[in-house]
Amino acid sequence: MELDSKYNPSEVESKWYQYWLDHGFFHSTPDDREPYTVVIPPPNVTGVLHMGHMLNNTIQDILVRRARMQGKNACWVPGTDHASIATEAKVVAKLAAEGIKKTDLTRDEFLEHAWEWTRKHGGIILEQLKKLGASCDWDRTAFTMDEVRSESVINVFIDLYNKGLIYRGVRMVNWDPKALTALSDEEVIFKEQQGKLFYLRYKIEGEDGFAVVATTRPETIMGDTAMCINPNDPKNAYLKGKKVIVPLINRVIPVIEDEYVDIEFGTGCLKVTPAHDVNDYMLGEKYHLPSIDIFNDNGTLNENGAQYVNMDRFDVRLQIEKDLEAAGLLEKVEAYTNKVGFSERTDAVIEPKLSMQWFVKMEKLAKPALNAVMKNEIKLYPPKFKNTYRHWMENIKDWCVSRQLWWGHRIPAYFLPQGGFVVAHSKEEAYQKALSTVNYELSIEDLRQDEDVLDTWFSSWLWPISVFDGINHPENKDIEFYYPTNDLVTAPEILFFWVARMIIAGYEYRGDLPFRNVYLTGIVRDKLGRKMSKSLGNSPDPLDLIAHYGADAVRLGMLLTSPAGNDLPYDDSLCEQGRNFNNKIWNALRLVKGWEIADIPQPESSVLAIQWFDAKLSQTIIEVNDLFDKYRISEALMAVYKLFWDEFSAWYLELIKPAYQQPIDKATIEMTIVFFEKLLKLLHPFMPFITEELYHALKDRDEEDSIMMSILPRANVVDLTLLAAFENAKEIIAGIRTIRLQKNIPNKEALILQIMSEHQATLSAVILKMANLSKIELVNEKVAGAVSFMVSTTEYAVPLGSLIDVEAELKKLNDDLNYQQGFLISIQKKLSNERFVANAKPEVVVMERKKLADAESKIESLKEAIEGLKTV
Repeated sequence: MELDSKYNPSEVESKWYQYWLDHGFFHSTPDDREPYTVVIPPPNVTGVLHMGHMLNNTIQDILVRRARMQGKNACWVPGTDHASIATEAKVVAKLAAEGIKKTDLTRDEFLEHAWEWTRKHGGIILEQLKKLGASCDWDRTAFTMDEVRSESVINVFIDLYNKGLIYRGVRMVNWDPKALTALSDEEVIFKEQQGKLFYLRYKIEGEDGFAVVATTRPETIMGDTAMCINPNDPKNAYLKGKKVIVPLINRVIPVIEDEYVDIEFGTGCLKVTPAHDVNDYMLGEKYHLPSIDIFNDNGTLNENGAQYVNMDRFDVRLQIEKDLEAAGLLEKVEAYTNKVGFSERTDAVIEPKLSMQWFVKMEKLAKPALNAVMKNEIKLYPPKFKNTYRHWMENIKDWCVSRQLWWGHRIPAYFLPQGGFVVAHSKEEAYQKALSTVNYELSIEDLRQDEDVLDTWFSSWLWPISVFDGINHPENKDIEFYYPTNDLVTAPEILFFWVARMIIAGYEYRGDLPFRNVYLTGIVRDKLGRKMSKSLGNSPDPLDLIAHYGADAVRLGMLLTSPAGNDLPYDDSLCEQGRNFNNKIWNALRLVKGWEIADIPQPESSVLAIQWFDAKLSQTIIEVNDLFDKYRISEALMAVYKLFWDEFSAWYLELIKPAYQQPIDKATIEMTIVFFEKLLKLLHPFMPFITEELYHALKDRDEEDSIMMSILPRANVVDLTLLAAFENAKEIIAGIRTIRLQKNIPNKEALILQIMSEHQATLSAVILKMANLSKIELVNEKVAGAVSFMVSTTEYAVPLGSLIDVEAELKKLNDDLNYQQGFLISIQKKLSNERFVANAKPEVVVMERKKLADAESKIESLKEAIEGLKTV
């Protein structure tokens, strides 16, 4: 196969990806090999590829391709998530643009629009992953709302309900007024906000005095049903047993006492609004206070909002401040910074709200999942996230799983006309169950299914099981073979949302962990340290990067600075570095393929080069295996990168390279092709496209012979003595090259190397070739005018003779000597100053003394060199 003068990624990538698909290399079925399984974190069905996806899926592909090349049965299951809130929001926006309101449609009509949207946009991100080189088993593509996954979700809900682990009740929930749905605690993001602290006057009933309350939310006073003080607070003891009047509303409410109140906050008086604050709700439950809900679902005030009915909550805050001041009921206002909860999906300010919802009891379910991580049965990389995980799991709350949406898995609960409900797989089954529980006439049309859908995470927590249909058919061949999976690659921000819940589901429904290792990626940031996002306009389009640099270059760029759990400071120069490496590999093979081969003796330098590189290759294979075992994937890449660039290209190829227009011997070229193939195999998981192209360019191969199906090279016994000797030889060669550079001696001029002590001649042929020496000789004393250097404890010298301009060199040395002598005097003056020595930091004095010793050593060397040149 002829190689073009330049590597063209776009031609190569499409060709080989289609080749892999056509030959079914990504597809897996159970057999007698060791399974290696990865399930993709399913991206939102409406999503498009972003930089975080690029990093995450590159790492997954590396692990899967490597496992395949270790002879394992590798299965990477792709799929997408129906993303209830995000998808419904997009469909609502699309309909609004067409002049259609969601409220104008029936549920079924709306769902038809949602399915149409999903069919149109649902496959985009998976097609984009193919451009990256993702070696997923596309035949296994799953969707959280396809038939198998939907059936799994409903079965689990019914099972947990039957076990008494799902219940329905009125609880304080996080309400998203924009998405019009409840959210779990984990879907609330707290942000620091600059606000105000309002000091409100509550008139004491039957007296002239006031009790003053500090609040950040004066718009909620319409829901106040008590005032609370701490019984141990002397400054508010006068309020005990009294009643106060809510400002503007004139509702009389009791003063209650509870140690929950912080004496130091504000005035020590707390307004209690049980319907709109989590802590107030608990006080309300404890003291049997009435609960007055003042908000509509969209964040406007309802009929309990007095004169502010139908106004938005934040508009009410502005207006009520003016009204309180006008009524003389606002004592003062202070600037105040506090943390406010925002919806992770819509960025709306969360409203705590009493609502009838469905919950999963989590405390008992969570225990096996906590133990698995704490005992390292499931390992987190990096392990620093164990503490975060433990904190979440030890403080777990019941999971609110109902969402007031239409797009999603509808809750399988059916309400009866005279109260109560039954949980069943279908309306028909619910009807049969209901008939056995009610004592009145009932028709199937009397049953009304719950309007709510389940939290999206309630389907994705089953993902490692449901992709193999392990919920519906728990003993099928696939689940028995592929479960538990091996590695999960995901982001730390969904460690609880998704990872912990999958572990919980794994133990509940398989009695086993869902995966053994969790690799947590960092956040991709720009060079200013900002998180990449559309809103900031600082995130490049990954497909544009692939089109410009090539997929292999982008994969390499994403990995060069992405240690597990740490953020990735991205810059286009990383992709540039990746492209340069592609070109380096390409040109290295073009060089090798360009040599003429002849039946000639093998030079000693080539014999040594082969022995050395074989040892170096084996040493790197051992290192890379160790790094992969520790999930230090970026470092593994760097080890192979340096092996190719620094050792193979810069040393091995230079050592074996024949003289200009001369042929290379057969033995050397054959071993070079062997080495090149091994290097390509080591690089393939990181750079799949160029390695497949060059694998086929190395030699003729069968149609089925793909690098991705080959076995990774194994390490031979490493000759550490040879490697150490070669590193020593490199230093000697570097010393000679430095002299050439300093003295402007062309590389074509052969030099002599003199050695002033014993010398191991093992690698002399290497030194002779790489330094272009005519000979190496052992001497007792170097010749006059020779330039010397040290490697370890051995002195080496290069006689220069007529190769340099003695007069110009003497001038240069004398100028340097004068400078060094002047520098020495300045250091001596400083150190002879007793005040400096006494007052300076000890480390500064030590540094100055080191400078003195270095200057004296340089002066001695310069004088010796000058004397030597004078005799030339």
